[in-house]
Amino acid sequence: MNEERIIELEIRAAYQDDLLQALNQIVSQQQQQIDRLETAYRQLNERMQNLLTEAGTPGETVHEIPPHY
Repeated sequence: MNEERIIELEIRAAYQDDLLQALNQIVSQQQQQIDRLETAYRQLNERMQNLLTEAGTPGETVHEIPPHY
């Protein structure tokens, strides 16, 4: 009976190790995606600031009439 219990615990430990590795891989992939999104956000933010600066003073937006009017 005691040996069966040890085998059951070893099986559970093996499943937990596999699960832990899978979760670590998922977390790593998510961190890579977060890094890519942060880079894209910074680039878009810089582009937006450049467009606003080219349009006039910083922070000033240009009010144009939409083309359908």
